[in-house]
Amino acid sequence: MTLALAALVIVISLVGAAFFAGAETALTAASRARLQALETGGDHRAALANRLVANKGRLISAMLLGGQLVTIASSAYTTSVFVRAFGEGGVLEATAVMTVLIVVFGEVLPKTVAIAYPDRVALIIAPVVAFFVTVFAPVVRAVEALVGLLLRLFGFASDLDSGVSGAEELRGAVDILHREGEVARDQRDMFGGLLELEDVSVRDVMIHRTKMRTLEADLAPAELVREALNSPYSRIPLWRGDPENIIGILHIKDLFRAYAAADGDVSRLSAADIALDAWFIPEATSCRAQLQAFLRRKTHSALVVDEYGVVLGLITLEDIIEEIVGDITDEHDVAMPGVRQQLDGSLVVDGSVTIRDLNRAMDWDLPDDEAATIAGLVIHEARTIPEARQAFVFHGFRFEVLRRQKNRIAMLRVTPMQAKGKVKAAG
Repeated sequence: MTLALAALVIVISLVGAAFFAGAETALTAASRARLQALETGGDHRAALANRLVANKGRLISAMLLGGQLVTIASSAYTTSVFVRAFGEGGVLEATAVMTVLIVVFGEVLPKTVAIAYPDRVALIIAPVVAFFVTVFAPVVRAVEALVGLLLRLFGFASDLDSGVSGAEELRGAVDILHREGEVARDQRDMFGGLLELEDVSVRDVMIHRTKMRTLEADLAPAELVREALNSPYSRIPLWRGDPENIIGILHIKDLFRAYAAADGDVSRLSAADIALDAWFIPEATSCRAQLQAFLRRKTHSALVVDEYGVVLGLITLEDIIEEIVGDITDEHDVAMPGVRQQLDGSLVVDGSVTIRDLNRAMDWDLPDDEAATIAGLVIHEARTIPEARQAFVFHGFRFEVLRRQKNRIAMLRVTPMQAKGKVKAAG
């Protein structure tokens, strides 16, 4: 066999190895969203690529099988040619030459191109890849069966289906795009808030009962109207006998309608008769489920209760929407209530401010899995109720208690630190 023919065989083998390596990289790196959009637009190559990617395990197995066959065959053939030409020393020479050629032209170069243009390459090679996947299907199925048997023998069968969920994958993609500057911070927060609704309970976002604006149902009509008009809220819980005994929700529009129906005679108004029935929901309800419930019932507020039926707070449709889009302020709201920026870079924060709101406003990442409020976080980390002027450093921040009321932290100073460390008393 002539040297020219041998060189031609090696070149063809390298092209085959490059094809299988690039095909695997391009199809696994291609944007599923982009391919789906092209398929919807009638692109048959995109539809074929989507079908291949849908069975990613079989696709990768077929490409690996093809690549290994070409690589091993070309290496064996080159070794035989070099042995005939140079004797026993040709084995080392063939190994060195083929290693360089396969790594450069059969692996690095095609994969670099595929990574740079995954969608374009995937569309071009999809028909050829589909052919090889079909040809190698019997062998691939046999290999998959053997691998599955071996995994089961070693107790790994239960982990075969484990992986990253679609929501986690989407959240990770949005975070990467944000770091690369393609997605703005508010857009990233909006995506994250939408994806996290299932994991956030209504207790995490409700208005705590200590912050609720309520009215006594048996107030004098004139005083009740005055208090209702002074409230910044359109829906106000009514109680009778005990503030814990909520009997209904007074809507300001209903109050105005009743006032008009009474021809302006305030003494004829009865708040209890005007109020809507109170809707009580358990504290463990997820924000996603509650959002759907609000839409079904066409109601904008509900009272959150614990397992004993004790009212914990009030949740509104606006509270849940704010988890997605951020704070919604109007002419009656104060921007980020309870937080005051200081000239030294620290924040003076009311203890009742929620960690989620503070993280969103300041782009921080304080953990909120053990406590809902900033005061609760300090108590959890300190394992005690601190006294005024005590300070702690944890999670990369310094927390100083400015004011304590009974068993509650009323106000803190939060200062970002350079170094992160464990909880420790700072004096």
